[in-house]
Amino acid sequence: MSSSTESQKPIILYTSRTPNGFKATTYLEELREHYGGPDYDTFPIDIWTNVQKEPWFIKLNPNGRIPTITDRARNNFNVFESAAILLYLAQHYDKDYKFWFDPVNDPDNYSEMLQWIFFAHGGVGPMQGQANHFTFAAAKQDIPYARERYVNETKRLYSVLEIRLSEGRDYLAGPGRGKPSIADFNVFPWISSHAMSVTKTLDEWPGLKAWFERIGARKGVKAGLQVPPEGWNKKQ
Repeated sequence: MSSSTESQKPIILYTSRTPNGFKATTYLEELREHYGGPDYDTFPIDIWTNVQKEPWFIKLNPNGRIPTITDRARNNFNVFESAAILLYLAQHYDKDYKFWFDPVNDPDNYSEMLQWIFFAHGGVGPMQGQANHFTFAAAKQDIPYARERYVNETKRLYSVLEIRLSEGRDYLAGPGRGKPSIADFNVFPWISSHAMSVTKTLDEWPGLKAWFERIGARKGVKAGLQVPPEGWNKKQ
């Protein structure tokens, strides 16, 4: 990983230290751990100063959000939305289906993986993001109803994950106990920030807690959580 764009590595990742940003970095680091690539440059985005709303960025991602990637190896193809980035990287850079499932030859496991990706992308992320907002991150006034509504809904979604992970499973998708996949990488960064606004511990959900510890112990995941490094914007 490098913050320079001069090396022309296959992927340039525009990101920040947020749960959605960590989805991309954890998968990229897992791919590099197991395949040796694709290597990538990082372009850290200071979302608190709205760099992602500047015209040059909107040309890459009209929604003005991180993460976004540009695949230099594929005619500078741009991809936005964190779950879409995971699926794109799987399609083009995970040829052995190490972290996903063959949609043609393994359609049921592929479908289950998609279901859990969409569950997290449409549920856990938005609800927990709002819980963070109304708890402390950006809200200008305390609105107890909003705070409680989003915290409680996030806890309900944690309970849905608990149902899945208490069925004798180690991972969200795959046969038997499952296998590590982008379904896990897609929701892990949100669970990793549970103490910010949702709950101090995961003790209420033992299956989720064991899964969280299992995913968090992976070398690639640990590396991904350091991209960009803490305090990067203070070094400029």
